Amino acid sequence: MKKFTTAQFLNFALGFFGLQFAWQMRIILSGPVTESLGASPFIYGLIWLAGPFTGMVVQPLVGALSDKTVSPLGRRRPYLLGGALLASLALWIFPNSAGVAEFLHNVTGLNLPPLTALFIAAIMIWIIDACVNVAQGPYRALVPDVVPEEQHSLANSYISLAIGLGSVVAAGTAPFLKWAFNYQMSIPAQFVMAAVAFTLGMIWTCVTIKEAKMQRCADAKSDEDENFISSLKNFFAMSPEVSKICTMQFFTWIGTMCMMIFFTQYAVHTIYCVPDLTSASESLKEMYAQSTLNGTNFSSICFAIFNLICFVVAIPIGILSAKYTNKKVHIISLITMILAYLGMFWTKNPKAVACLMGLAGIGWASICALPFAMLSQFIKKGTEGSVMGIFNIFIAGPQVFVCTLVAWFISKCSFTMGSEYINYHWEYAFVIGAVCLAIAAFVANTVKERA
Repeated sequence: MKKFTTAQFLNFALGFFGLQFAWQMRIILSGPVTESLGASPFIYGLIWLAGPFTGMVVQPLVGALSDKTVSPLGRRRPYLLGGALLASLALWIFPNSAGVAEFLHNVTGLNLPPLTALFIAAIMIWIIDACVNVAQGPYRALVPDVVPEEQHSLANSYISLAIGLGSVVAAGTAPFLKWAFNYQMSIPAQFVMAAVAFTLGMIWTCVTIKEAKMQRCADAKSDEDENFISSLKNFFAMSPEVSKICTMQFFTWIGTMCMMIFFTQYAVHTIYCVPDLTSASESLKEMYAQSTLNGTNFSSICFAIFNLICFVVAIPIGILSAKYTNKKVHIISLITMILAYLGMFWTKNPKAVACLMGLAGIGWASICALPFAMLSQFIKKGTEGSVMGIFNIFIAGPQVFVCTLVAWFISKCSFTMGSEYINYHWEYAFVIGAVCLAIAAFVANTVKERA
């Protein structure tokens, strides 16, 4: 393989820019949308199960299928394009779930249950997450497909850069328009913007990156009839270090999702002191409407800072990892994220929280790149898609833990604001996240990388 140029890396990463743009919008705004439709903290956690369940099922299957797919578009590109187009449709419908429920009522004349709109929103989240996973696994598999082995860390760092930039633009557009032009972009408009970015970015990458022709070596011929169970066995048989990398990834993503899932609620309810509005009257919701909007915009700004730092340090992390090993750089990056989490637990000052989110962005840049670079050292040629799909189980699985047990724990940690309003200790998620990241750093230290 010829070495990639900077222009080729940028073309390669643009599709992930669009993918992350859509995913970031879903992270930031799914909470406010579902809460306005009546979702409690625990119900919100259950809705988030869409991501991990689709990730554990869809990515391994699609990854294995993409290894064997033969089409005019290649092995990976049909999944990249199909996932982007279907996700874009669901991104448009999701924030309009209440309107869809009203339309169904008017057309059918039926008295639909009160939570019909929430049910529609939950289905759209499941579709979005499934389609993101359809695109993401084959996309990661493109790295060992088309990039020379000595550039794998750098390629994953460019993906990390795209993740950072896509998230910055997604999170920062609405606050910027409000600050610069005093225009508040609506939530539906932000989701439409995400849909357009996802589709156009993926089309660009598919047009500009040419997949290598599928080649099978003699020891990979049996892969034609390989089922998921045998793929899983072969995955763990690759090397003892693979199990360590998977364990590291499992605890890393518990820690990461403790922040991703609950930060917007933390910003609204803990930083801006908005009580729980799940079953509040319309007058109470109106009373706190401005504070809720301020908290949501603050969350978007924090995610923009978080991902801006990810964008800035992504390439330096790739360069440093080539010099000092992936493991050492990754451990230091995780430690910065742990310190940021502990700081966000102790302080409620908005400026301090924004700075701490920037610090956490260093860890995020490493999480988006180096575990995949560590794993790619042990991948057998011809199995890239199935390996990346199975590896995603250790990203998706931890989210089940966070969406259920952590969400349930927070729902039990309520307190009374004043004499009548209920709120929750959303900041407890950061303590759980810090502990899990510390375990991940410890496990990472035991991994023996290849020279």
